[in-house]
Amino acid sequence: MLAALIPHIWFFAAAAAVTYVADWYLHQRGSYLVNRLGKVRAGLSIRFLLRQLMLILLLARLDLAEQPLFYSAVACFLLFYGLQAPHGALTTLIRLRRTMPVVTRNVDLHAVRIPDAPPGALLRRSAEKMLHLDIPAVAGILIAAETGDDVIGYAGIGLTLLLAVLYLLALVPYVRRGRLAPPVPAVLKAVDNWLRDYQPTVVLYFSGSNESAYQGNMWLETMARVEGRPLIIMRERGLVPQLSETSVPVICVPAGTHLMNLDLSTVRVCLYPANVGKNIHILRVPTMKHVFIGHGDSDKLASVNPYSKVYDEVWTAGRAGRDRYALADVGVLDQDIVEVGRPQLEPIKTWTGAAKNPIPTVLYAPTWEGWDDNAGNTSLLLAGENIVRRLLKAADPVRIVYKPHPFTGIRSAKAKAVNARIRAMLEKAAAERAAEPRWVKEASSAAAGQSAAKAELARIEARLDQLAATGRAGGDDAEESRISLADPAREAETVRLRAEWNDAYWRSFGWWEHRTVTGAQPKLYDCFNESDAMVSDISSVVSDFIASGKPYAVTDSAGLGAEEFKRQNTAVRAAVILSNTAEEIDALLAAVADPGADTLADARRELKTYLLGPDEPTSMEQFNAAVRALTAKAEARNRGVAQRLGDLAVAVPDQEAVTSGVGAGDPLAVAEADATADPDAPAAPEAEAEAAAEAETTLTDGPSSVR
Repeated sequence: MLAALIPHIWFFAAAAAVTYVADWYLHQRGSYLVNRLGKVRAGLSIRFLLRQLMLILLLARLDLAEQPLFYSAVACFLLFYGLQAPHGALTTLIRLRRTMPVVTRNVDLHAVRIPDAPPGALLRRSAEKMLHLDIPAVAGILIAAETGDDVIGYAGIGLTLLLAVLYLLALVPYVRRGRLAPPVPAVLKAVDNWLRDYQPTVVLYFSGSNESAYQGNMWLETMARVEGRPLIIMRERGLVPQLSETSVPVICVPAGTHLMNLDLSTVRVCLYPANVGKNIHILRVPTMKHVFIGHGDSDKLASVNPYSKVYDEVWTAGRAGRDRYALADVGVLDQDIVEVGRPQLEPIKTWTGAAKNPIPTVLYAPTWEGWDDNAGNTSLLLAGENIVRRLLKAADPVRIVYKPHPFTGIRSAKAKAVNARIRAMLEKAAAERAAEPRWVKEASSAAAGQSAAKAELARIEARLDQLAATGRAGGDDAEESRISLADPAREAETVRLRAEWNDAYWRSFGWWEHRTVTGAQPKLYDCFNESDAMVSDISSVVSDFIASGKPYAVTDSAGLGAEEFKRQNTAVRAAVILSNTAEEIDALLAAVADPGADTLADARRELKTYLLGPDEPTSMEQFNAAVRALTAKAEARNRGVAQRLGDLAVAVPDQEAVTSGVGAGDPLAVAEADATADPDAPAAPEAEAEAAAEAETTLTDGPSSVR
């Protein structure tokens, strides 16, 4: 505006260029500022309109208000904004009509025709692309105003309007019926038909925010190995792309009404890794048994959430989980708790008693700040910098691997700032160590190997990208649902390449180099295997690390004192307890350096059994035994209800059920169609007795801790 008022053409051109670049940069980064500008009525369209109004003002200040160029510019921008409406309508219509009621993976939907998606270039950030088509007009008008050659201005105006019209014409073919997704009823019918053919028996039901994908991902391998026919049901479309590679069928059903109308009559066990509101949409189904399995085992309050009362059973890793619920007294009955171990912990390697490299590696893996300001939520705020500082200044050198929780900083600006400072500390320390003569020599001797590892990483990542790209680039959810089918050979290759990637990653830099690890790869358990000790706080990370048998330290951030801290938190009873000053960390380093100084080794072995269950039978065997037992209970319940409702149907036929094809001839179908009819009444005595016998037989053959 200042350039327009002066007026100064090249000053205006420079300022306009800056605003174009700034807008592009903010959108490219996905900056929160874009959203904030929209909320204060300075959204994308308004910003472009203001820039164009400033150009009109510039022309007026240059005494060109009576010239044809001025009127042409005004007409151009009016027409240009007139084209925004049909453009927005077309892109919105295409997106809506391309959105199916479900998103699937490894589900064969050949029964419905799903056409290819429009090119991603047409729909991705479409409003931004359309608005930027004003650049030729703005540039042409500025040049014409400077040179006096109006033809250049008219050419720019014509090019802008032509490009806008061509963009519209390019979208038109994709609103034809043949290019849109199938109707909602047709898709839901196809999914139901697939469900009837597949007949799933065990479901993992997962819902949450975009940051919570790890909670479902940690159970994928277990679901692939579970007995029966597994199925994963999700609720948020945004989580599907974040789901790790799996051969298990996945159905994402965002709408609760669609979920409640799916044919899940063959499902007998439903597993829940998180307590979220949308669980209610499937908890209402009485023909299956509902189990809370959580996404980690720790002494945090979330591990004894009173919400857990709604489930038929709560599965914990070991005896500690059972005792935790008894102490919390939140209404979860002891007979409803089953100890199944932690199948996910199989990749964790047991400690050999000696450091893996010439200097020990200490993993610092703090949890996030939580939803409140409880000082005990995380060590990061009060102790994080002290922990890292003392490790860096240790008498004997150590390497630090820092892996913050994915949620770190999403609620607390202070936690975000501490996280940034710790990362900066490690970067600075790594640079200083790289300049020391000892490490210069090590780096020189390892340079060739590191270069080879980096080349290997590039090769593996390129191949993984090829394997992940099951279809053409730019496909939408509908197209991905059509083409994303299980491929055992591809999955096996992916698993092998992931293992090779992890090995190459740790070889791509020196065993003495400090490292901050973020993102999905390498995984937390890979960091466990690379480290010789860990510092953390009250979270499931501690319980999982105990499976390695390695020394660990836990921070008493709330200042309870070591004895009280151990009394309240089972997982720290074999840990070195750190105050917020972290002055006790030398005891952890001594245990790593000298097995004779490791006074807590026996305590860690005992605690491992208490927290995670026995090594034999394996966790997967315990898990499958629990699934079999609960399936038997579900079958018994359904037989009892079917028998009861069958007797009623003989006495008083249900005309509505008969009309819909569900009658007395199919009592179990009556039970499933009208399960809300007295679902809490006791099952038939014969069915209950049979269920008890089956469950007792199953559990007797399994671990003694499962009662």
